[in-house]
Amino acid sequence: MKYISTRGYVGNHSSADAIKKGIAPDGGLFVPEKGVLISLEEIEALVNMSYTDRAHYLLKGYLDDYTDMELKECVEMAYSEAKFDDKAVAPVTYINGTMAVLELWHGPTCAFKDMALQLLPYLLVKAVKKTGESDEIVILVATSGDTGKAALEGFSEVDGTRIIVFFPNDGVSDVQKLQMLTQKGHNTSVVAVEGNFDDTQSGVKVIFSDKSLENRLSQKGYKFSSANSINWGRLAPQIVYYFSAYADMVKNNKLKIGEAINFVVPTGNFGNILAGYYAKMMGLPIKKLICASNDNNVLTEFIKTGTYNKNREFIKTVSPSMDILISSNLERLLFEITGHNSSKVSGWMSELNSRGVYTVDEETKSIVKDLMWAEFCSQEETLKTIECVYKEYNYMVDTHTAVAIDVYDKYVISTNDMTPTVIVSTASPFKFNGSVAKAILYPEEISGKNEFELLNILSEKSGWEIPEGLKDLDKKEIRHKLHCKKDEMQDFVEHILGLS
Repeated sequence: MKYISTRGYVGNHSSADAIKKGIAPDGGLFVPEKGVLISLEEIEALVNMSYTDRAHYLLKGYLDDYTDMELKECVEMAYSEAKFDDKAVAPVTYINGTMAVLELWHGPTCAFKDMALQLLPYLLVKAVKKTGESDEIVILVATSGDTGKAALEGFSEVDGTRIIVFFPNDGVSDVQKLQMLTQKGHNTSVVAVEGNFDDTQSGVKVIFSDKSLENRLSQKGYKFSSANSINWGRLAPQIVYYFSAYADMVKNNKLKIGEAINFVVPTGNFGNILAGYYAKMMGLPIKKLICASNDNNVLTEFIKTGTYNKNREFIKTVSPSMDILISSNLERLLFEITGHNSSKVSGWMSELNSRGVYTVDEETKSIVKDLMWAEFCSQEETLKTIECVYKEYNYMVDTHTAVAIDVYDKYVISTNDMTPTVIVSTASPFKFNGSVAKAILYPEEISGKNEFELLNILSEKSGWEIPEGLKDLDKKEIRHKLHCKKDEMQDFVEHILGLS
């Protein structure tokens, strides 16, 4: 399998090359040159496999330059029982007769990013060896909260790598912030940025595209790569859990092989739902991908109208991991559905960069609307949904999962479509406990309590155990204290790496 750029660059890139580089030389995103097809017979064979075996089977088509043994080693180390607190890794839970929830938060950082970022470091280390790379790989990450901690956890103490994470100082929860600032590892660095996630993401993209910096890095024996979902090695593992959810529903007699299914995906940067698109293209019987946004509803507007417009107020919400106005992975979808038309995609991305807005042609708009349905959920609706789900089913959901549930309700009301549907649950409710507590507890129970005190209160109230990765965060040593303005990010990278 060869990999090409969404903006036209064509080189002889294997999956190992794409994973090592993270981003294409022309600033585009790597995508596979052709599709991988999985038959219904193969999907049926997944039913009695473990999650590890499913991952191995599904990824080998995209990562065919890895030997069978190499890939098997990677997935077994990534999805071990030592790292995930549920043997199923990504279990499907039925909270009533019809509502299925795909729980993607049983990994070490309690968020769905673990599903890919526990695997990526192993893939990257093997990619470095396979391509004969001698430079040390510097992982550069912009995060809206969850990616940062998951990447730090995955790459900590990994030989031949260093990782630098930038996060918006006031754009993450207290739990998310402390998860990053207390991270151990001699090769880890964390920097708080005065700005929002889009500022940090744009800053990282600028650093990646600076050829002068790239040359100076090379002289020092460094090479950049990414752990954001712009890296194909981050996106591909996410395809697995769509197939896994389907296989588990067949195993539990909730579906018959070949029966269609919907997925509701809360998403900001579009990587999570894009993995669902690739699963559909591979042959998974997905009828509709339902895109759930919060008040930063740029994706909802795009899917409905064909116009992507980031020129709007940036809203800090109770679902901060979705507080994003520039959805990087949408570029991959546009490239795929236009038949790999890089000139169109490059034009749209250029317009986004220069004007902050672009409009796709009618054919592309029609394809998007056929694939996806979109709506958004306000902050008030988010909290109400958490309350209602808890009262009705004694089941806690975080703010991002609540967005998905609310949007699914709106979808059913709008379409009357009763196709079996899976809610993609992206984080443990304990990770956003301030909002969850506000939704399900009485004011006097939470008054004056900080997020870490609320962890214990929620645990006592619900009977759920606090995840290991969130216990006693407020008692751990703050190891990272760097802080910069949004236009100082490159200076800090150079300082951290000893270039200045």
